[in-house]
Amino acid sequence: MKIMKSLNFRQVHLDFHTSEQICEIGKYFDAEEFARTLKIAGVDSVTCFARCHHGMIYYYTNFEAQHPHLQRNLLREQIEACHRYGIKVPIYITVGWDEFSASRHPEWLERDICGKTYGPGSSEVLDAGWHTLCFNTPYVDYVIAQTEEVLDLFKDDVDGLFFDIVCQDECFCGSCMQDMLKQGYNPELSEDRRMFANMVNNSFKKRMTDAIRAKDSKCTIFYNAGHVGPSIKPTLDMYTHLELESLPSGGYGYEHFPITTRYARNLGLPFVGMTGKFMKSWADFGGFKNPAALEYECFSALALGGGCSIGDQLHPSGKITQATYELIGDVYRQVEKKQPWCKDVVPVTEIGIITPEVVTNGGAFELSDSASGIHRMLSERHYQYDFIDFDMDLSKYRVVALPDIIRLTEEQSIILNKYLQEGGKLLVSYESGMGRQGYDFVVDGMPAVIKGESPFSPDYLVAQEPLCKGILATEHVMYERGFELEPMKGAKVLADVWKPYFERSYKHFCSHFHTPAESPAGYPGIVANDNIAYIGYPIFGMYKRHGARVYRDMVVNAIKLLIPDEEKLITTNAPTTADITINYQPKEDRYVLHVLNYIPERRYKSTDTIEDVPLLLNVDVDILLPDGYYNATLVPENLNIASTRFGKRLKIMIPHVRGHAMISFGKKASK
Repeated sequence: MKIMKSLNFRQVHLDFHTSEQICEIGKYFDAEEFARTLKIAGVDSVTCFARCHHGMIYYYTNFEAQHPHLQRNLLREQIEACHRYGIKVPIYITVGWDEFSASRHPEWLERDICGKTYGPGSSEVLDAGWHTLCFNTPYVDYVIAQTEEVLDLFKDDVDGLFFDIVCQDECFCGSCMQDMLKQGYNPELSEDRRMFANMVNNSFKKRMTDAIRAKDSKCTIFYNAGHVGPSIKPTLDMYTHLELESLPSGGYGYEHFPITTRYARNLGLPFVGMTGKFMKSWADFGGFKNPAALEYECFSALALGGGCSIGDQLHPSGKITQATYELIGDVYRQVEKKQPWCKDVVPVTEIGIITPEVVTNGGAFELSDSASGIHRMLSERHYQYDFIDFDMDLSKYRVVALPDIIRLTEEQSIILNKYLQEGGKLLVSYESGMGRQGYDFVVDGMPAVIKGESPFSPDYLVAQEPLCKGILATEHVMYERGFELEPMKGAKVLADVWKPYFERSYKHFCSHFHTPAESPAGYPGIVANDNIAYIGYPIFGMYKRHGARVYRDMVVNAIKLLIPDEEKLITTNAPTTADITINYQPKEDRYVLHVLNYIPERRYKSTDTIEDVPLLLNVDVDILLPDGYYNATLVPENLNIASTRFGKRLKIMIPHVRGHAMISFGKKASK
């Protein structure tokens, strides 16, 4: 049974991965100072450590792995002090990485096909890092036993449990090899190895959840793998909530969180977005994020329907860093004021994007270029959208988009065809809509058939009416190879392909880069009918890889054939840098519009950041809003905003936006 429990909105995830070679652990911990500092900073939940990646335990325990230099019953003191201030304390337990166990039980380690362990020593360069434990070994017995000890020792004080590094690689250890063969998996096949690894991972989560619920029926449970995607669904009922780890400066970048969240928020569980206070990534001691960046990351979580979690790491001495909580406090005091308009919301959207992870399986640092490209296009033009899979309700979207690589199973094609029969519309590109093999579409009513790959690359597109609106009337280079299309009877050609004189090669070339356009190729590159727009190029991935604005403009003009401007949820004069979302709060019966205008930059070689917060003035917003919602209020400032109703649409002008503005729309008071 899934336990639905409202989440605290202003959380801290307090890492404490501390080497056994460091002495005086917790010596300068002051329980009162610790809890009071968190309270003053507006923190209402802090995740504290039972066992870290070094394998060290930070409470008085019967297990051998208690940190050898632990000066006090640290976890207990943290919990008791925070509870006195009304602050929750979920408990952190490592799973996939535990150096104490790895050094004593090498037979518990995951191994690659050559028998090498994952981690330092797996290449020819010696380096520091974590070894990965296999969940198909007796190590799992140890993890469960230590968790049960936590539940016994802390009993009613266990607010929740956070398990980290809960993922199983393709493993060739003796235990995995033996069990794969015993259970009918073929270790020579990558697909079989992946299926077995997923089964092992899911079995661990079920076994752990059962063990927890045998002792505690109420505490929250989360299993962290650094990313949330479709692979979580078979075990979703073992989670009480989701924590979406996404440190933009820690390798994730600023696209991972909005893409992942637009999928995760449809899974039916409350969530928080987890960033960090660090300049770079976890355990960046002495590194501090720019305040504007931390604001944006937290306010983005609010705008997308979640709470906030900020990562920090406690010094080995236990002394809390006051400067960190000045930084966090400045943001969380703002979050606290905004919170009433951000709780228990339902996102209002018009486009559902089939996540490429239904094909790729995805990962924290493996987002498809096609996902990033369509996210950028729709965000820049202020469409409202989700990332979804085929198990979700397609009928609530005006348009379902299949970006670039969504080849379909028979079951998936049936789902899409039913959606079309019921009046839905599709935006499809490149291989999407085809079966798993060949070039044949398995979606009914496609406006073209594929004759094969384009004979030239690069080639060119010339946009026709109405696709050409706002686009220069000339040939536009398509930097990657598309398909040769044959339009179906009745389909409208939206863009014609032009061929170059020849493809550049050692045999013949022209100028520095590629050969110019010569003449029409005799077939289209973009076609549409009443229900489907099809683009014969991997245009969403191309936008991510090449950044040609014309690719976005062509896609947006194609969408306008499916969602006319007068039916678009939001139109605005806000720049492409502005993130605009709208949510509905059923309990309060009000809509809340979010406008964020922070500009992430890569000023430095490897770090994305935000420093300046530009001021937007006189932002016009025109919203497709049900009749009866007139009262527009800038919140939490409680300033009235003039609104004008034109049929189904409500128009407002926001005088200024510095960073983040929220507008609440309530029903007009009866006279």
